[in-house]
Amino acid sequence: MAGSASVLSDGSLLSRIDKRLEKLEWVMAFVSGIGAFMLMVLAVVSVTGRNFFNEPLPGYVDWIEMAMPLIAIFGIAYVQRSGGHIRMDILIGQLKGRVLWFFEFMTTFFILVLMILLVWGTWSHFDRSFDFSAPNWSRDSSIDIGLPIWPAKLVVPVAFSVLSLRLVLQLIGYGRALVLGLDRPVAVPLVQSAAEIAAAEAEQI
Repeated sequence: MAGSASVLSDGSLLSRIDKRLEKLEWVMAFVSGIGAFMLMVLAVVSVTGRNFFNEPLPGYVDWIEMAMPLIAIFGIAYVQRSGGHIRMDILIGQLKGRVLWFFEFMTTFFILVLMILLVWGTWSHFDRSFDFSAPNWSRDSSIDIGLPIWPAKLVVPVAFSVLSLRLVLQLIGYGRALVLGLDRPVAVPLVQSAAEIAAAEAEQI
C-alpha cells in the first residue's frame, strides 16, 4: 500500500548509495509526472482544435503511444524504494525478525531475477528498432505521423535497469538484517503501523 512504508538512513556506505540512487529515481519519477502533464496539455489542444477549429492535433494517438512507457514505467524504481508497489502487508506485517527479513530477501531476489530477464528482453526489443543508418535512427515508426518508436522502447530497459540497481541495494539491506538480526535496517522499506502512518501524515501537514 502506498505511503505505508518508510526508509531509514544512517552514515553507512549502503545508506549513502541508497540516497544517491534515490535522487536519480526522484528525477525519473519527476520526468514521468511531466510526461503525464504534457499528455493532458496535448489532450486539451486536440479537443480545443477539434471543437473550435475542426482541426484536431495531428498524430494525437501516436503521441499517446510514445508517452505511455514514460508515464507508466519511468518512475517504477522510485515507487519500489518507498514500498509503494502492491505488497501483502497483511501477511508480511505479521512476521518479525529474521523470518521477516528472509521472506523479504527471497521475494526481492525473485523480482530481481525477473527484472534482469526483462532488461535483456526489452533491450533486445529496442535494439531491433534502433539503427544509426536509418532515417531518424529508427527501423520502425508510428502509423499516423511517423514518429520514431525507439525512444519509447529505450525508456523501458533504462527504467528496469535502475529498478534492478534498487533491488540489489534492497537485497543487501535485507541480507544484512537477516545475518545481523537487525530490527530497523537501512535502505529498505519498513512497514509502518497505522499510528506511524498517521503521525507521518500529520507531520507533513
